[in-house]
Amino acid sequence: MHYPHKVSRIKKVRKVGFRARMKTRKGRKIINRKRRLGRAVRTR
Repeated sequence: MHYPHKVSRIKKVRKVGFRARMKTRKGRKIINRKRRLGRAVRTR
């Protein structure tokens, strides 16, 4: 049986996790955009 490609959890977190996003300016932008969206959804 052929198994799908399995990405290590640690590698994934280091690449796309919260701390990884906070390290770069663009990453912080992404987080802020997501936060704004979240607030907009909750207020409705």
